[in-house]
Amino acid sequence: MNTTTKPAKGRVALRQERNREALVQAGYRVMSEKGVDAATMQEIAELADVGAGTVYSYFRSKEELAVSVMERVMRNLALRIENVTDTFADPAQVYAFGVRCVMEAATGDLRWKQLLNRPEVIADAMFRCMGPFAIRDLRNATKAGRLRVANAELTWKMATYAIIGVSLAVTQGALPLSVIDETVVQLMSMTGVGEAEARELANRLRPALPPE
Repeated sequence: MNTTTKPAKGRVALRQERNREALVQAGYRVMSEKGVDAATMQEIAELADVGAGTVYSYFRSKEELAVSVMERVMRNLALRIENVTDTFADPAQVYAFGVRCVMEAATGDLRWKQLLNRPEVIADAMFRCMGPFAIRDLRNATKAGRLRVANAELTWKMATYAIIGVSLAVTQGALPLSVIDETVVQLMSMTGVGEAEARELANRLRPALPPE
């Protein structure tokens, strides 16, 4: 019988975990209210009840903290999407709905918009945080015969960069907001369906997401 147990964490390690979590939660709250640019490390530290200088023991910059906050925002968005798509009968619609919701968040939520100028960072975070949901949805739809995706990971990786690239162009005024519709169609076409079906999936009625 294996009697090996993990050593208990010491008080210092536990305090560090609590401080980091408190900072992420405080950053989430402040950045949700004011956006990334207007938030300050000072007010985040005060809300987290952590010394202002201590913040930089956990995050080298506000941008680094913002990325950690965004990872939580993305995870929460994925769960909110799942809350809606669990009611869908068509697995292909699940993926289409998710893609549209992510694009609407990326172009409409200040927390996303103000980090889009770091596309490689935000796309990597999206792949890691939302990938388990999107890749599962692609595989489920392929297994059901609704989509034809040979490599779900690669398909989602390409989608993340397309979503971020188009969203950045929208927020910079280089593309109109209406381009989201066509982008969803094109991303659905990457899953092996024809253009007509991709458009039908992209244009289905979309229930509202539950509040954050």
